[in-house]
Amino acid sequence: MLKIGITGGIGSGKSTVARIFELLGIPVYYADTAAKDIMNRDPALKAQVQEHFGAGVYDEHGQLIRQRLGNIVFNDQEKLQLLNSLVHPATIRDSEQWAARQTSPYVLKEAALLFESEAFHYLDKIIGVSAPEHLRIHRVMQRDKVSRNDVFARMHKQMDETIKMRLCDYLIFNDEQQMVIPQVLALHEQLLALSEQASGALTAKS
Repeated sequence: MLKIGITGGIGSGKSTVARIFELLGIPVYYADTAAKDIMNRDPALKAQVQEHFGAGVYDEHGQLIRQRLGNIVFNDQEKLQLLNSLVHPATIRDSEQWAARQTSPYVLKEAALLFESEAFHYLDKIIGVSAPEHLRIHRVMQRDKVSRNDVFARMHKQMDETIKMRLCDYLIFNDEQQMVIPQVLALHEQLLALSEQASGALTAKS
């Protein structure tokens, strides 16, 4: 079974594209959503977070107070990097365990920080979802009800979009000029064929 990453900058629409793959029967691991869950249920990670950021970032029920932690790391790059260095390995472990339970020809891992977190090392191919910057800004402003400056601040915390797309094996253009579904269907067929080739190669070796 192949493990395929899907990434893109904020507002690119990578989650929307991932949901289309889900409609085709492909399991998707949403890394950002999973990370939030892991921070509440992984005892070792919770202990590390409390050690570095204080017991007060969790409430009396052991649930993360996201806003409190966010206030600590938002404007402090070193603390944000420290938090990521704790959360990313735990999320990678969880995604590997999740993938091992799947039975489809390939699975998707959707994450904004596939390259920054080093998670790409555990994947066979990467799909990049690309959209022009002005469109991405507009989408996030509409979706999150935030200002243009807020969106720029988030963008600057991520890898440059041009560089990120160059590192991907496949691109899907979500620019409102090209239809997304036909692109996904064509790529789905490619990945099914690639999975079959990989499966055949393993069978031949054994």
